Amino acid sequence: MKHIPTAPASAAAVFVPFATGYFLSYLFRSVNAVIAPNLAAEMGLSSAQLGLLTSTYFLTFALSQVPLGVLLDHYGPRRVQACLFAVAAVGALIFGNGTNLATLVAGRALIGLGVSAALMAALKAVVLAFPKERLALLNGCLVMFGGIGAYVAAGPTDALVRWSDWRLVFLILAAATALAALTILLVVPDQHRAAPTTLAKSLVGLRTVFSDSFFWRIAPASACAIGTAWAIQGLWAARWLAEVDGLSRGDIVFCLSAMAGALAVGALAIGLAGDRLKRAGVNASVPLVTAFTAFALLQMAIIQHLPIPRLFLWCGCAALGGATVLSYAALAENFPKELAGRANGALNLLHIGVAFVVQWGIGAVIDLWPAAADGKHPAIAYETAFGLALAAQVLAIAWLVAPVARTARAKIVPAADDLMSARS
Repeated sequence: MKHIPTAPASAAAVFVPFATGYFLSYLFRSVNAVIAPNLAAEMGLSSAQLGLLTSTYFLTFALSQVPLGVLLDHYGPRRVQACLFAVAAVGALIFGNGTNLATLVAGRALIGLGVSAALMAALKAVVLAFPKERLALLNGCLVMFGGIGAYVAAGPTDALVRWSDWRLVFLILAAATALAALTILLVVPDQHRAAPTTLAKSLVGLRTVFSDSFFWRIAPASACAIGTAWAIQGLWAARWLAEVDGLSRGDIVFCLSAMAGALAVGALAIGLAGDRLKRAGVNASVPLVTAFTAFALLQMAIIQHLPIPRLFLWCGCAALGGATVLSYAALAENFPKELAGRANGALNLLHIGVAFVVQWGIGAVIDLWPAAADGKHPAIAYETAFGLALAAQVLAIAWLVAPVARTARAKIVPAADDLMSARS
C-alpha cells in the first residue's frame, strides 16, 4: 500500500491545498457578517430572514456529516474534497446572481454542502501524511488558516464591497473555489487509506458513539459553546456592534478583523496548550471546562455592558472559538482510533447543528421587538437573544461538570465515614 513520504515537497503538497480549502470554508462562513447590511437593504430582509439565510450554510453542512465519514473512508480526502468544492463553486455562483431570498438560500445551501468536508478531510489528510507527534501543531495550524479566512472576510471583503458590490465578492469566491478543487485534484498525491468501510459498519460505529455516556457528557457543552461562537462571529457580532454599540462600518470591520486574528492565534495557542497539558497528565476535560466557562463569562460581560474594553471582550470570544481542538482531544482519549473519525464527525454534526439553531434563533428573537425608524432594534432585543444562548451554555457546562462533582463527593463521603468510625 502506498504511503505519503514526509519530504518537505510532499508534505506541502498535502497540507497547503487542504489548509487553503479550510481557509475558503471559514471565509464563506464569516462573509455574511460584512455584507449583511447590503443584503438586508437590497433584498428587504428582516433579522429572522437574514439569520435563516446565513445559517442555511450550517444546516446543509450538518446534514452531510454522517455520510461524509463513509465517503472519506471509501474514496479518500483528495477526491471527496475536490468534488464537494466544485459544488461550493456552483453555490457561490448562484448566490452571487441571486435575485430573491429563495435563490440566495439555495446558493448558500450548496456552499454549506460544498465546504462540509473542509475540516474533516483536512484532518484525515494530515493524519495519513504526517507522523503522530506533529498532529497537534498541524491541527492548530489548520484552524489558524480558518482564522485567516475570517480576517479576509472582514477588512479585505469590506474594501471590495465598497469598491464594487457583494455580488462580485461571490463571483470571485466561485472562481477561487473552483481553482481550489482543481488544485486538490491535481496537486495532492494519492494517500494510503484503510480498507473501504461499508455504510452498515459505519452506522454501527456511529451507534456506538451516540450511545456512549462520555460523548453525551462532553457534546452538549461543546456544541453550545462552539456553535454559539460560530453563530456570533459569522453574523451577530457585527449586528450587535452596529445596532447596540452604534459603531460605524469602519469600526465594525476593524473589530471583525481583530476577532479573526484572535481566532487564528487562539486556535494555535489552545492546540499547543492542550498538547502540553495532555503530556503533563492533565485530564482533557479540565481545559475544556475552563475554556467554556471563560467564554460564558465574556458573553455575560458583553450582555451586561460591563466597563471592560470592547475589543478585549469580542476578541476573547473569538479566540475561545478555537476550543473545538480541545473537544476533539477529549474524545480521542475516550474512543479507540478506529472510532475517532466517526466520534469527531458526530461531534462536528452537533457543533454545526447548534450553530444553525443559534444563528437563526437569535434573529427570530430580535424580531420580537419592532425596529425603530432607522431600522435598528433596541438593545434589549439583542441582550435577550444572546442571553438565551448563554443560558443554554451554562446548563450544558453544569451537565459537563456534574459527573466530576459526583465522583469527588463519592470519594469524600466514604473517607469522612471512615474517619467518624475511627473516632468512635
